[in-house]
Amino acid sequence: MTSIRAWAAPAAKQKLERLDFNPGPLGDEEVEVAVEYCGMCHSDLSMIDDEWGMAAYPLVPGHEVVGRIVALGARVKGLAKGQQVGVGWTSASCMHCAPCIGGDQHLCSTAQATIVGHHGGFAERLRAHWAWAIPLPAGLPPETAGPLFCGGITVFSPLLEYNIKPISRVGVVGIGGLGHMALRFLKAWGCEVTAFTSSASKHAEARALGAHHVVSSRDSKAIAAIADSLDLVIVTANVALDWDVIIASLGPKGRLHLVGAVLEPIPVQAFALIMGQKSVSGSPTGSPGSIAKMLAFCARHGIAPQVEEFAMSKVNDAIAHLKAGKARYRIVLKADFDG
Repeated sequence: MTSIRAWAAPAAKQKLERLDFNPGPLGDEEVEVAVEYCGMCHSDLSMIDDEWGMAAYPLVPGHEVVGRIVALGARVKGLAKGQQVGVGWTSASCMHCAPCIGGDQHLCSTAQATIVGHHGGFAERLRAHWAWAIPLPAGLPPETAGPLFCGGITVFSPLLEYNIKPISRVGVVGIGGLGHMALRFLKAWGCEVTAFTSSASKHAEARALGAHHVVSSRDSKAIAAIADSLDLVIVTANVALDWDVIIASLGPKGRLHLVGAVLEPIPVQAFALIMGQKSVSGSPTGSPGSIAKMLAFCARHGIAPQVEEFAMSKVNDAIAHLKAGKARYRIVLKADFDG
């Protein structure tokens, strides 16, 4: 097959249209994956609308891919045709810089994002460097696994990076696509979990997902009532909050960690950090090794994202559903090019 069928945005803020493209020769270290399912992320919407100023059109979104390997380059290692794998936000990295050698390949300065200058997974096939095509463990349902490769690893990675323990007290701000997965991870991790949500309708859902406590993220007094009680707060929301009171909810050596793309500057009072030896940090997705650990953890504990499935041919309906805030909690597209 010389051409690949896909769904692409022809220009910023336009509906996706069918596109056929020729990917050229397969690279020696690349695999080609026949897409079975692909999650839809808010990052896809940001790229479609060029909110970050780095989209190139026609743009094929999709960076939460699950499928089977159908072709391998001459120097691919450890993978085989027919193997079921997933590909997330990153599709390649240089593999020789200090971060890559040190196991932080997702921090490679020349890493190739799957949907930035590269055709993504809203297509029948996708190409990636072999190290970024992560095998799915047995028992992990492929129809729900896609969102783990972006949203999932984004909230799982801090648990590894900051040595979170079963006795840790962790807050999650924003119970949506990322936050609901964080609650499920933390429950299985053994933590005492506090959910912060702006939606009163989500209080019961947050508890069902694993939260022991639920606090309104819009109620500064309610947040102040839990001052000095949390070891880590993971912010998955992308909106301005009462940062002073959220930082005050941290106990000594507590950490405010950002994974949501808050576009406004975050005011931080120096003494609020100094007196409790607190930290503010952020992170993107995660390395191939961290992704593999997350998948094994999910398979062991029966953890899966809560998804709604659309046929890929209904991609524009799925986009409208996500933009309207109706998704509970992630959308997955099922490839149906031959349907």
